[in-house]
Amino acid sequence: MEKGYSDLDFEAPRQEKVKELRSRGIDPYPFVFEGKQAVAEVRERAAGAGHEKGTELFRVAGRLYTIRDHGKTFFADLQDESGRIQLYIRKSDIGEEEFGLFGTCFERGDIVGVQGYAFRTKVGELTLWVEDITLLAKALCSLPEKFHGLRDVEKRYRQRYVDLIVNPDVRETFRTRSRIITALREYLGEWGYLEFETPILQPVYGGANARPFTTFHHYLQQTLFLRIAPELYLKRLVVGGFEKVYEIARNFRNEDIDTQHNPEFTMVEIYEAYRDYNDMMALCEGIISTIAEKIHGKTVIPFGETTIDLNPPFRRMTMDEAVRSIAGIDIWSHTFEELQAIARDKGIEEWESAGNHREMLVLLFEGLVEEQLVQPTFIYDFPVENSPLAKRHRSREGFTERFELFVSGMELANGFSELNDPVDQLARFQRQEEKRKAGDLEAQMLDYDFIDALGYGMPPTGGVGIGIDRLVMLLANRPSIKEVILFPQMKPEAGAEKKGETDT
Repeated sequence: MEKGYSDLDFEAPRQEKVKELRSRGIDPYPFVFEGKQAVAEVRERAAGAGHEKGTELFRVAGRLYTIRDHGKTFFADLQDESGRIQLYIRKSDIGEEEFGLFGTCFERGDIVGVQGYAFRTKVGELTLWVEDITLLAKALCSLPEKFHGLRDVEKRYRQRYVDLIVNPDVRETFRTRSRIITALREYLGEWGYLEFETPILQPVYGGANARPFTTFHHYLQQTLFLRIAPELYLKRLVVGGFEKVYEIARNFRNEDIDTQHNPEFTMVEIYEAYRDYNDMMALCEGIISTIAEKIHGKTVIPFGETTIDLNPPFRRMTMDEAVRSIAGIDIWSHTFEELQAIARDKGIEEWESAGNHREMLVLLFEGLVEEQLVQPTFIYDFPVENSPLAKRHRSREGFTERFELFVSGMELANGFSELNDPVDQLARFQRQEEKRKAGDLEAQMLDYDFIDALGYGMPPTGGVGIGIDRLVMLLANRPSIKEVILFPQMKPEAGAEKKGETDT
């Protein structure tokens, strides 16, 4: 037997009201409401309304948030996406039957359409004097009176639709997210970049060091992976002759969940031929500062208890400079054994995994420096060991031309002078493959087709990826990635498996 109403959260009294409406020949879920005007439009057109009922007829629709019974009149608040407006409903205006129906069958949370005339109450509030009201969708679940605070944080994420209904600041966060993505596209379009879409299902995953999600295509009888990054396909486009490309990509990484990580996330990856990592740092500065200006009207913004200055140029430090100046460790003045002892004493758990000074540099940076980078800072010149897709440094042996941008301890961007030597790329992929076969779940696969593409020649290229979710966190002043992703991954609720079962 399939799951019925009794297994859901539909409320019996509200279901009874649906039955009553149907018994009266009223459809509680009609198909359309013609001529709807936005509440914001009504407020603008009726800005000069006085205490007398106006002459212009307005039609608005939205959700009822409050209903106040005054005997022969009701006051209610209706809200659509653009704003909220008060309703004034009198028995003498809409008729005794419709007035009685409103009093018995309409409730907070229902979606209604009304038409009426604007006026201002004695306290000056703009109100619609209703002459007709229509139920457009009967809510079978009651809205919570209060739906915020730490007690309800998981419920807010699980039932984001309710969170959006009752928390205006949450709706504003996601409006901000949409505006950020629009501004990003505008910026890149103005600079001549073309947007492309590349495969999400991939036979070989690559472009980052991460554990993938795995699936199986039955028709092809082939194991496939959800992409961890669009990088290798976008570079194929550069090989093919497109010189300025980008993709706003949904990526999937089978990794831990915390305030900065979600298994499904969004980033923009950008590649430009005949450029290097210095150009990509400048591009990052332009993108982030321009979007901040569009969202906030300024480049100095609040984030938590800190003020972040996004006005270019951002601070730039090599990785070894950062470890020396911030952590107080000059790795080149110590033996490898001394560095191991320092890392162990500092509580860096993976100190035994490093095999040389450069690998120890990365561990010391990640363990002691990252979180202290509050103001925008480019950390550049990464060891070759942890940068399999970056070009070898033009003047520093053992390093690559790679950078990461940090703001408030978060990695916001990652960019390279892209490796375009197919022989060097093959050798690095082979080392990654060895690590993967030895049990490193985050090592990259060997992508022979990508090596073949490089064999046809890829021009000198600069590339960068910027985390959209973290950029939204920064510009919307949200401390957790779950606050800026509409439907974040969550642990199953207790008993969720039983609730979802069906009897056969």
